[in-house]
Order: sequence, then C-alpha cells, then structure tokens
Amino acid sequence: MSTPNSLVLSVADGTQMHVYVARPQANGPAPGILLFQEAFGVNGHIRNVADRLAQAGYVVVAPELFHRSAEPGLEIPYTEFATQAMPHYQAITPEGLNQDIQAAYDWLQSQDDVQKDKVGSIGFCLGGQVSFRANAVVPVAAAVSYYGGGTHTITNLAADLHAPHLFYWGGLDQHISKDQITQVVEAVEAAGKPYINTVISYADHGFNCDERPSYNAEAAAEAWALTLAFFQEKLGK
Repeated sequence: MSTPNSLVLSVADGTQMHVYVARPQANGPAPGILLFQEAFGVNGHIRNVADRLAQAGYVVVAPELFHRSAEPGLEIPYTEFATQAMPHYQAITPEGLNQDIQAAYDWLQSQDDVQKDKVGSIGFCLGGQVSFRANAVVPVAAAVSYYGGGTHTITNLAADLHAPHLFYWGGLDQHISKDQITQVVEAVEAAGKPYINTVISYADHGFNCDERPSYNAEAAAEAWALTLAFFQEKLGK
C-alpha cells in the first residue's frame, strides 16, 4: 500500500494549488511521476491511479488543475461535464498550466526520496493533453497520454518534447477524431521525436476509468501493462 496525503504548493502566479501525493512503501530514492487529472477533478479514479503507480514504486504528485476557479477538492460527476466541468475547463490557460506543471515538477525535485533525473508524466482526458504539454515544459524522461482530447491544438509544442511519448486512443472515441490523432502523430514525427502510438480499436473515450460507462476492463488492463513497462524502461522500477 502507498502512503497518500494532500499538500498545498505555491505557484509562480501567487496562487495555491492542492495536490494529491502517493508514495511507495519502500525506502530510498524512487522515480517521480506527474499525474494529470481528467476534466472532473482529482477524484477517486485519479487517486486510485496515483496509488497504483505508488505501489509500482513511484512517487506520484497529482495537481488540482482547476485551483484558480474552484475550491480545493473539487470532484465533478462524470454525467455533468457540460454543466459543471466546462466552466473550469474553459478557465484554464496555457500560462497557468505551464506554471502548475512547473510547480509540481519542482516539488518532486525538492524531495529527498525522488530520483531527480527520473521523472515521468501521465494524464487522462484533459490530463492527456497536459501530459503532452508537460513533456515540452519540463525535462521529463517519459510521458504518457490517455485519450488526450485537444492535443491536436498544441502540436506546436512537439519540437520541444524532451522524452519519448506514449499515446493511447480509443478507436470508438467520438470525442477525438482520427484526423486529430493523425495531426498529433504527424507533428511529433515531423519534429523527429520518439513516440509510441496505440489505438485500441474496441475502446471508447475514458476506457481506463472504471467509474465511467465507457470503461473497458480488457483495454484498461492492456494499456496499463504497457504503461508500466514503458515507465520501467525509461524510469526504472
């Protein structure tokens, strides 16, 4: 079991950002991972992912990306994207995300139990796009994006990617078109950056989340196994 807790970090613009932290039981320096939320907050699903990564041997920090527009601890029902999530989603800015990424990364760098040169990022939905951004903003050693909607709008960052990037998309996803996926992959390829592109034909958007109707246990297990193998190869553990 991991030893989770909640912390508050200071961000460059003067705001305060709550984060969820999960640590492995084992002592000694471990790789770190930035974990980015869906558009529904740092909820039970995201905390569960953090705990599972901690059990695999990583120090994990999951920042609340809506901290400028929401009270700490916001969790939005999956059925309420348009009514509750959208206002916060629309309130985030590239500058704010960059500062949040930097603050979470700097916290990992300040921890005695984190291997400073072995930090990865992973995100889901909104967080998939943010993980792509993080790969460009801070010197991670590996990055993963699960169904990162909107990533095609920030392909200009491809030239700045620091690390190999692993993408997951659902073939049944009506939120992310094949053309958008192609835009992302072609941008990364044109920039000469290493990547793995995985389209699971029988999976829908949100397939990794067992709290969503679109959960696909088979696809989730397969993607998780590859994710852990990817992190192990790039970060250790």
